[in-house]
Amino acid sequence: MIHPSVAAPWFETLGDIESAALEALSPDVRDYLEGGAGAEWTLRRNREAFTEWGFAPRLMSGLRKPGLRTTFMGVPLRMPILTGPFGVDALFHPEGQKAVARAAARAGVSGIAPEAGSHSFAEVRNASPAGMSFAQVHPAGAADGFLRRLEHLEEAGFRALVVTCDTPTAGWRERNRRNRYTPPHAVVAGNFAEGEGTGDAFADLFGGDGPAWRWDELGRLMARTTLPWMAKGITTVRDAEAAIEAGASAIGVSNHGGRQLDGLPAALDVLPEIAAAVAGRAQLAFDSGVRRGSDVVKALALGADVVVLGRAAVYGLVAGGEDGVIRVLDLLREEMDNVLTLLGVTGLTGLDQGFLRRL
Repeated sequence: MIHPSVAAPWFETLGDIESAALEALSPDVRDYLEGGAGAEWTLRRNREAFTEWGFAPRLMSGLRKPGLRTTFMGVPLRMPILTGPFGVDALFHPEGQKAVARAAARAGVSGIAPEAGSHSFAEVRNASPAGMSFAQVHPAGAADGFLRRLEHLEEAGFRALVVTCDTPTAGWRERNRRNRYTPPHAVVAGNFAEGEGTGDAFADLFGGDGPAWRWDELGRLMARTTLPWMAKGITTVRDAEAAIEAGASAIGVSNHGGRQLDGLPAALDVLPEIAAAVAGRAQLAFDSGVRRGSDVVKALALGADVVVLGRAAVYGLVAGGEDGVIRVLDLLREEMDNVLTLLGVTGLTGLDQGFLRRL
């Protein structure tokens, strides 16, 4: 069943949006959204990690309001935020990522169109080209099919690609097993032609029973596209180095929101060491556990160039469709402005770990 959004009141806090969204969803869809892999240790750790960093302001800085504008992979952004490539988006609102694209454009940011989405890449891109500059691909399936997907995305006008590298198979998600829940085929089949493949979109996406890919194979194929690309799902310096060697111009530090491999450290815990290792060679995106504007500021101070919204964007979509997503983005921007002003930060280029302290 596809769940429509609730009416969109003027939410005053991000917590209000989250609460409204979770109340609106059926229990099985709510568990699908909120659940993680295994015993959900990594899921919990993602949030705990933010509580272990406090702020160290520089008072009397003579500043009024810091600037938030930046550029990521050649795409200008009003603030350092992207909306994430969450799939099965029609579970949360009939317009799904099309509504997200329009909201992102209104907020002056951009999003990542999902491969396992309810609407095709073209539909999402056409909903608002300015709001959906990035497209997600998975390193899976036959090489010729993968190259056709890259060519299709170039022709569709996307400006950069995001290669999700941490999904050779789906995570062990016990809430879904307990509920015997699998999303309907229709909500993941937006980029699968009618009658194509096995009929199981997830199996098609992960390459069925084919061999898992290696970095050198990915690098050879990505060299065939003119678009810059980011390797997403990175939690170690070793894989960050391998991705850069394969040609990635950006690294996505992420443990998939705790949904893939339980037992991984929080993404925030590994961000500083990855940032130090790749400094000057690649831009850094960050996701996993972000719920507040202060979370965004902490991730930026620890080395991220942009923060990617997963569940937070979904909450907005469920709670109010396009208007709900724009409200999430507006509240994040307002809170970031507030935190940065109180910290005495001159701008994003002046924000570093010196504004944080371990608690």
